[in-house]
Amino acid sequence: MRTFEQSETLKRLPEQFFAKLVKNVQQLQSAGHDVINLGQGNPDLPTPEHIVKALQGASEDPINHKYSPFQGFLYAKQAMADFYQREYGVELDPETEVAIMFGSKEGLAEVSQCLLNPGDTALVPDPGYPDYMSGIALADAKTEMMPLLAANDFLPDYQQIPEDVLDLAKIMFLNYPNNPTSATATKEFFDETVKVAKEHQFCVLHDFAYGSIGFDGNKPQSFLQSEGAKDVGIEMYTLSKTYNMAGWRVAFAVGNKSVVKGINLLQDHLHVSLFGGIQAAAASALNGDQEVVRKLVDTYENRRNCFIENLNKIGWKVEAPKGTFFAWLPVPDGYSSEEFSELLLNKAHVATAPGNGFGSAGEGYVRVGLLADEERLAEAAERIGNLNIFDRKSEGMK
Repeated sequence: MRTFEQSETLKRLPEQFFAKLVKNVQQLQSAGHDVINLGQGNPDLPTPEHIVKALQGASEDPINHKYSPFQGFLYAKQAMADFYQREYGVELDPETEVAIMFGSKEGLAEVSQCLLNPGDTALVPDPGYPDYMSGIALADAKTEMMPLLAANDFLPDYQQIPEDVLDLAKIMFLNYPNNPTSATATKEFFDETVKVAKEHQFCVLHDFAYGSIGFDGNKPQSFLQSEGAKDVGIEMYTLSKTYNMAGWRVAFAVGNKSVVKGINLLQDHLHVSLFGGIQAAAASALNGDQEVVRKLVDTYENRRNCFIENLNKIGWKVEAPKGTFFAWLPVPDGYSSEEFSELLLNKAHVATAPGNGFGSAGEGYVRVGLLADEERLAEAAERIGNLNIFDRKSEGMK
């Protein structure tokens, strides 16, 4: 059988770093080991019942057995606009400032193809969500990394980015609450971001995937709450985390009309919008009782408290995350991120994601997903403690 050579576009795509982790976990499980898998970002709880029932009812409606309107049903986009008005006080025109997407993972890749030409520059957080790089590679563009350091609360320091780099940039990717660092951003930071974007005339894409998950009574800030944000960028919101709808593949982009128009134009050539039943379920989620969201956030906060408390008991001195369902944990001296992650997997049968998989500035950390119940998280901490890496008495790292 003849083998056909892949296109240069496919050859540019970055390697899927976490494929190796998934394979190693599966091998241990196949060998009969009980692996506590905290290395992924896949919500472990079911979609709320009223959302499932909305899909079930909508699937019986003949209108949803036809092609959906290319850019989605207006009622779904209206629900998205209403959600932003209710939650963030942000007014949106559902017809010109909202684009429905097949999950934000796809949208993040699409926006690079909408805005970037070969050789253009994109500003990318380091560490950051790996799929930002995929869309940039598809557009044959270049990246300039923005280090996210603990000393600056894991926010990019715009003063440290050279002026010529800012002038070349066409788009900046941001993500708060942040994956993988779990950091949050302030209104002051987003205000500064708008100012810098206006001065240097680049587009801001704020990935708001964990927008609902803030702890200690703090609600995460939307980029669009800053004055002038719609002039310089968009925000992407997914229902995956807020409503445990990861497998449903539904998200939306809101903000700058020209960028929304570009996303809609590209999607006109790729899709015939989402299945109408999914759009109806999304509207039900966004318009419905948000108590399910509050309970979910409480669940993650309780898990966070349990896990961090137990880590400190075994002597692993770590800080509690401020948002997301991740914890960003410093590795002990003498280990690289990959070495420590492999040790935890092979010796404690606890899977974590090595920080360098999110960028070079992620070296020295592992990311843990709070995607198991409190009992399993406590067990994971105890298994790690049994490796005797940490000094329980001093509660510090050797």
